Amino acid sequence: MTSLTLVDTDPAELAVDAVVVGVYAHEGGDAKLLLASGAESVAAAFSDRPGGGLAETLRVLGATGAVGEVTKVAAFGAVTAPLVVAVGLGPEPAGAAPAAETLRRAAGSAARALAGSASMALVLPLSDRDTPTDEELTAGVRAVAEGAVLGAYRFAGYKTKPAAGRRDPVRKAVIHVPDAGAKAAKAALKRSTTVAAAVARTRDWINTAPNELRPPQFADSVAAAAAEASLEVSVLDEKALAKQGYGGILAVGLGSAAAPRLVRIAYEPAGATRRVALVGKGITFDTGGVSIKPAAGMWEMKSDMSGAAAVAAAMIAIAQLKPKVAVVGYAPMAENMASGSAYRPGDVVSMYNGKQVEVLNTDAEGRMVLGDAIARACEDEPDYLFEVSTLTGGQVIALGKRISGVMGTPELCERVRGAGERTGEPVWPMPLPEDVRKGMESDVADISQVNSGMDRAGHMLQGGVFLSEFVTEGVQWAHIDIAGPSYHSGEPFGYWSKGGTGVPVRTLVELVEEIAAER
Repeated sequence: MTSLTLVDTDPAELAVDAVVVGVYAHEGGDAKLLLASGAESVAAAFSDRPGGGLAETLRVLGATGAVGEVTKVAAFGAVTAPLVVAVGLGPEPAGAAPAAETLRRAAGSAARALAGSASMALVLPLSDRDTPTDEELTAGVRAVAEGAVLGAYRFAGYKTKPAAGRRDPVRKAVIHVPDAGAKAAKAALKRSTTVAAAVARTRDWINTAPNELRPPQFADSVAAAAAEASLEVSVLDEKALAKQGYGGILAVGLGSAAAPRLVRIAYEPAGATRRVALVGKGITFDTGGVSIKPAAGMWEMKSDMSGAAAVAAAMIAIAQLKPKVAVVGYAPMAENMASGSAYRPGDVVSMYNGKQVEVLNTDAEGRMVLGDAIARACEDEPDYLFEVSTLTGGQVIALGKRISGVMGTPELCERVRGAGERTGEPVWPMPLPEDVRKGMESDVADISQVNSGMDRAGHMLQGGVFLSEFVTEGVQWAHIDIAGPSYHSGEPFGYWSKGGTGVPVRTLVELVEEIAAER
């Protein structure tokens, strides 16, 4: 992972491979560019160059100032670094610093563009004033640090020979601040390093080939990482699951030779007065089972364990950040395969909380494993329960590939939305209508797993309604559907690389810290 440090040295004198400065698009409709604050000494070093200085040079090279756009200029001795890199920040915000998400994307784009370099300095506007407040400094450093590390991220992969043109991620990033010794800046950098490492760990798990991360291997990997972080870990195998009545997890795992697991991870600080439960879906591969999916794009179903990966990695970050709140994570893991032993449409499954579920579609397997895990998590009597899953294609239809849906207790859904906005992981609250629940009535069991008329209308909402049946009354809960945002199959942009994104690790950590700060 790219290492991070703070500096307050004059940017023009930094001994790095590249100095990254910000540039704004001019709102006047012309092609002029405005250099962002922090770039003054670098711009001054170019002022005596023919052609009108640094801003004009960037304009001639085609820079527009669009967010994340990267333009490189050879310094030729004007500054200590051999390369000056301008990254777009969009239009200049009136009387304010760029939004945190703008800084994240800018830092990520610059880090990716500088692959192959040993070091870079990020000289981006953390505030609109020369001496930022601690709050402004914290927000700015967090955004730039997270963007840099995650933009530089690359999955190690399985290639036996180096790919032509493939360059190693930048090894070191220094972030320019007014005072490198400021407590707020140092604390922000430490937290950002921890959280970014958790996101990178999540991405690694998601990007791992599914033949190498079947439920037993995934459980072992999570348990080892959690134990290393001094967390309390327990793993239930198929025998323990059967003995304790986890019918949903067992049903989904029936079709695979790799047996299911349930991982419990606990962080229990002394003196904590509030309890939080995190639950994440861990389907290590989803064929759809007997209700098999189309072949096109099925390979992407290796990411169907993104929720479990996010919860496990968030737990590790929480253990390192040490908030004063008890947090317990549950990761139900299974492989949904089609075979002679697989569960079938028409089966009735007895869940952990005793509810009888009529199975109508074996491809709606996530809610089966999550129902068991949510019911078990509620036995810990949490004040808040957050569940994360790549649950429905309906989420993608409704909200696209970058915005998660959230359902549950309205007040808690709004908190999730706010945390997502602050961290750059947007979430939008969705309803749980009573008519959707009526459509899931079963003639033979307590509830059907999907709409009994096999109607896909409101499919995302059906998933939320089903999961609500397993939440104990009085527990505030939120179901976060990350089917779209969990995996990016397009070209890299900002601090997202192709593959697993790590959404919503940063939101979960933000929520836990917010709850810990409650009085």
